[in-house]
Amino acid sequence: MAANNRRMSGKKGAQVGSGGQRRRGLEGKGPTPPAEMRKGHAKQRAAQAKARRAQGRQPQRRGGKGTSELVVGRNPVVEALREGVPANTLYVQQFIDNDERVREALQLAADRGGINLMEAPRPELDRMTNGLNHQGLVLQVPPYEYAHPEDLVAAAHDDDQDPLIVALDGVTDPRNLGAVVRSVSAFGGHGVVVPERRAAGMTAGAWKTSAGTAARTPVARATNLTRALEAYKKAGLVVVGLAADGEAELGELDALQGPVVIVVGSEGKGLSRLVGETCDFRVRIPMPGGAESLNAGVAAGIVLYEAARRRS
Repeated sequence: MAANNRRMSGKKGAQVGSGGQRRRGLEGKGPTPPAEMRKGHAKQRAAQAKARRAQGRQPQRRGGKGTSELVVGRNPVVEALREGVPANTLYVQQFIDNDERVREALQLAADRGGINLMEAPRPELDRMTNGLNHQGLVLQVPPYEYAHPEDLVAAAHDDDQDPLIVALDGVTDPRNLGAVVRSVSAFGGHGVVVPERRAAGMTAGAWKTSAGTAARTPVARATNLTRALEAYKKAGLVVVGLAADGEAELGELDALQGPVVIVVGSEGKGLSRLVGETCDFRVRIPMPGGAESLNAGVAAGIVLYEAARRRS
């Protein structure tokens, strides 16, 4: 029996154990961490990229930038270059027929300076323009850098002047925006405010209509136009809305002599309800000829002229 026990005990000396590894293995590793915390997981990479973007983003004091734009076709490109529309790259198709418009576009871009000339195969231009008829010429317009609505008041005060600002409510035609910018510049205004959404922005068309004045007349973009107007009121500006059924006529309004914001609505709908309720005055332009309404560019020009006349 003793011999039997000896055979079962195995070798003499200390036996090698697991060092507690089996016991710890039975304890488990705890709850599974979320995907965002698992190394190498796609959700962790996405979360890290989002954090990097947030860390690199600066708080916006300015109104931000718009999106880049492409002017497509020989005549539109030449016209944009003639009118001084900002541009950073002129794309020219390889082996293009070198007609008069192509030569003028190249000459205008070279004379202005600062515009990159890039030769590209036709398939690449087709891809860039989503298949539009580019005729071998594509002009890239850089994003417009919008001001902040507060910047317009600050600029007026820096010049020891009462602010004269135009705000557009629901104006969606870039040509109307360009015409308003031109009138603001002509009559000594300090800038234009447009809403961020559902409104015209400073596209190549707006630049062309402004006839170059957009280079010296700032356009500000407001996230919420009503709140921007309320902020102007707190800063001491009078908010004047143009409306066909306004309570007062333009000639009766003495507020144009001081700090003022002129709000112009769309030709069809006029001022939106909230914007109209925010205005201190709703003013109509007398029209003896019987026209029902004026477009935004013409209406703004008339009121700006009256304001400039009273301030002179």
